[in-house]
Amino acid sequence: MTIKTGIAPEAPRTGYIGAGVPRPEARRLLQGRGRYVDDIRLPRMAHVAFVRSPYAHARIVEIDVSAAVASPGVIRVVSGPEVASLCSPWVGVLTNRKGLKSAPQHPLAIDRACWQGEAVAAVAAETRVQAENAAQLIDVEWQELAALTDAETALDPQTPVLHPELGDNLAFQCEVDTGDIEKVFATAHKIVEAIFHTGRHTPVTLEPRSILADFNPAERQLTVYQATQVPHMLQWILAKHFALPEVSVRVIAPDVGGSFGAKIHVYGDEMTAVALSIMLGRPVKFVADRLESFVTDVHARGHRVTARMAVSEAGDILGIDFDDLYGIGPYSGYPRGSASEAQHVINLVGGPYKNRVYRGRSRAVFQNKNMYGQYRGVGHPIACAVTEGLVDLAAEAVGMDPAEFRRRNYIPADAYPYKLAAGPVFEKLSQHEAHDKLLELMDYAALRAEQAALRQRGIYRGIGLAAVVKMTNPSSATYGQGGVSIAAQDGCTIKLTATGGITCAASINEFGQGAATIVAQIAATALGVALDRVKVVTGDTDATPYGGGNWGSRGTGIGGEAVLRAGTALRQHILAFVARLTETEPSLLDIRDGTVVDAATGAARMTLEEVARTVYFRSDKVPADFSPELVVTRHFTQKSYDGICTNGIQACYLEVDVETGFVKLLRHWVVHDCGTMVNPLLVDEQIRGALVQGLGAALFEECLYSPEGQLTNGSLIDYLVPMAREMPDIEIGHCCTPTATSELGAKGTGEAGTAGAPAAVMNAINDALRPFGARVTAQPFTPERILRALGKIPDGAFPADATPAR
Repeated sequence: MTIKTGIAPEAPRTGYIGAGVPRPEARRLLQGRGRYVDDIRLPRMAHVAFVRSPYAHARIVEIDVSAAVASPGVIRVVSGPEVASLCSPWVGVLTNRKGLKSAPQHPLAIDRACWQGEAVAAVAAETRVQAENAAQLIDVEWQELAALTDAETALDPQTPVLHPELGDNLAFQCEVDTGDIEKVFATAHKIVEAIFHTGRHTPVTLEPRSILADFNPAERQLTVYQATQVPHMLQWILAKHFALPEVSVRVIAPDVGGSFGAKIHVYGDEMTAVALSIMLGRPVKFVADRLESFVTDVHARGHRVTARMAVSEAGDILGIDFDDLYGIGPYSGYPRGSASEAQHVINLVGGPYKNRVYRGRSRAVFQNKNMYGQYRGVGHPIACAVTEGLVDLAAEAVGMDPAEFRRRNYIPADAYPYKLAAGPVFEKLSQHEAHDKLLELMDYAALRAEQAALRQRGIYRGIGLAAVVKMTNPSSATYGQGGVSIAAQDGCTIKLTATGGITCAASINEFGQGAATIVAQIAATALGVALDRVKVVTGDTDATPYGGGNWGSRGTGIGGEAVLRAGTALRQHILAFVARLTETEPSLLDIRDGTVVDAATGAARMTLEEVARTVYFRSDKVPADFSPELVVTRHFTQKSYDGICTNGIQACYLEVDVETGFVKLLRHWVVHDCGTMVNPLLVDEQIRGALVQGLGAALFEECLYSPEGQLTNGSLIDYLVPMAREMPDIEIGHCCTPTATSELGAKGTGEAGTAGAPAAVMNAINDALRPFGARVTAQPFTPERILRALGKIPDGAFPADATPAR
């Protein structure tokens, strides 16, 4: 994808880093000029539709495709074995996740379908309608098998093992135990405990998963247009599993309509579309419809955590003990595995607070539900909800204000770098500063007074706080050290054009979050040019340097640093060249407003266009012993820590109708520290967007399954997502603690809002319900669950919530 900024023609002398520049592509998209995968039409293009399992677990006895083959417009019908002859199976394990296991997975199921929605056959036809009509004619004879759908019983001896060759249904387990946990709990002043449940979610991106594969048999060249966050990772995947040289695979990500982690995974239906293109020697397109998305896009969350905290009489956290269990799908996700949530929960429960006695266990088990993978926040919302829920319980148990309890227990400001019990190291946080700024922003004391006055009138409002830590800028410890070819580095190639413009090809990707704007701002600042002189190219493996793409809140912190280094290097080359021509020192020159000038006086020496034209067209003016380089590539990898942690704190103010159980969100505050803010406007956009997704998790979203493994709310009629009218006013403040691991100093910001919002809402609801002695800890916090907690409807099958302190 190529984006020309076309905004802010005059560059400020101080540069664009820190300027709230609007996203340039917004105008193009609002005018309907976006180019998504489904907008691309190629000659002889076929369309593919799939036959999917109606059962969560069933043996495939026979597939009769004869009627489909004879259907109008049909080009080819394939089942699992045919695709398997072209595409090798995959196994979603990483060597640095000890014990993670999975069975091999094929693009189309062979012999057995393991979740409702797993594809078992595919039809390629001239049109999508013809493909879908023919798919309905395929007759599959099924033998339904018992479905494993309850994570709580997955490890029971009497429960059938989903993959007998693996021995049991445990996909992954990680544990941490610092010792002395029982001693600490035996001597604690108070112990608080609760069982926390988080609903199982799916990302619901605006644009569904989309792929257009075009295999040219004459050149044996595969070009894939895909809505993806990670073009270079996908290039490696396709080359590996279709036995093609990597140089023969090109991946292009055009405009992408949202990702949230859903578009960093390998999906069998997309791999089947590629296989069909290779078989047919013609382009093949697949765009998932919304019903397919619900049963095939990765799911996430869905944890049950039993947790307790020991506190002293003075209000110090003495120890945390918890057990986490969640069900993934029938396979570990590929290539990143389905262990990331477990790892983040183990690492980050209790994360914001000083606490040296710690015991935790997290387990992921196989089940006959949809595939499971990384989704915005990846485990952080679970760790935050458990931690902050326990903190509020502990504060109440010792009679301390929850804000003061937090402040007392934060990691001391002089303790950094700070190593957590589970191993990660925090470089530097600003918890106390963020805490104080939040209380001032929301006028905490006045809000408490308002709450008390309204309570006298029978209006029950609650204030909930949630301190957040979020890992960003990951190193190779995340994937590369696990043997997976997912880059921790990102790269940028930057060049001076013949007319003095700048072309910047970056390996990070644009999918609605503003990455291209960030790249342009950094490049323009480094080279002293106006933004409208910068063209940004992303999302094309043939045009950009190798890099990891966008995931894990790394785009600006890793990719932005690569842009800065490339721009700085090109700047140095330009100044060295002009210094040689003008017989001066590079240190005495500067680039301002597209012109090389004397740093002291501002007197013009050469415009960048004159520099470029001299180098490209008048080599006779270039000294014989000098070779000016006007194209530079630089990469950056964060190597100092496993990840760079950001921090922040949120507050939620809401009202609970104790007669109906409905929650009305009134206001929400966030203070966040993402280090250097390249574009504060985009930072606030990211925080608000992530926050809204977190509010959806707290109040609305949950994938509901029947005991037979049927998704019962797999449409936007039944699966609730947050709407604009239900959202509160959101106020945002900032702290700035740049990371010392890069010159730019930027950390991530795209996921922290999601991480903290559910905990803040939970604590606010429980604060509102405190006069009734009621508490909820099972997300989403639906009216029914609130009424059950209030004792206004009988207890049913809903999860148990918190127990009193003892």
